[in-house]
Amino acid sequence: MWAMAIQHVRPKKIYEIIAEHVTEMIKNGEVKPGDRLASVQQLAEDFNVGRSAVREALSALKAVGLVEIRQGEGTFVKKIDHNLAGYAIPSAALMKQEDVRQLFEIRKIVETGAASLAAANRTADDLVEMQKHLDEMNRAVGDGELGEKADVEFHMAIVRSTRNDMLYKLLETVSDTMQASMFEARKIYLFSENNNMKKLYEEHMQIFTAIKNQDSKEAYEHMMNHISGVEHSLFQSENK
Repeated sequence: MWAMAIQHVRPKKIYEIIAEHVTEMIKNGEVKPGDRLASVQQLAEDFNVGRSAVREALSALKAVGLVEIRQGEGTFVKKIDHNLAGYAIPSAALMKQEDVRQLFEIRKIVETGAASLAAANRTADDLVEMQKHLDEMNRAVGDGELGEKADVEFHMAIVRSTRNDMLYKLLETVSDTMQASMFEARKIYLFSENNNMKKLYEEHMQIFTAIKNQDSKEAYEHMMNHISGVEHSLFQSENK
């Protein structure tokens, strides 16, 4: 008899199904660059889902560059490479494990250096901005969407405080792709339980304190420990 390898199949989440459906519409030309998508309310009715699932799907599409969300105007299809549109929304759950590992390697190389440089170059205004995002993270216990956004903004605030325009532009260029591909990873680990969110907040506070004290070595080490810890927990969870 042939031995058949049994793999765990993870059911897709509602927002992923919506995002993939809209991606297919874009790929097939049903909606074209410049077209405005239906409102969140209308899409929710069309898909018979909640508005939060639609918003999550649109955020994922925005992160990979398929749509543009204009405040007060709606969501518009961007001009894209249709070869790229054929790919699934690159959340960690849909990417190969090795791809996600490589993304963590990039973060450990770039963000540790950014934290170290931020400790040397940060201003009082930078600290105010970082503290604002930390406060948002602290209030976000139990609210994954808000917590994830505050997390991303905190990390980008660190990069801005390096005063290295080329580094910021580099991270800004790839941040949407990284954010989309890390989206599921954040949900699996960072926001699955309140205790994890508290741990995340404490780790970010350690990074912030080191930057505030202008201790580049401590900032580097705390950022490395934070990213490595998330990486370890994520792959430990996936390999169970």
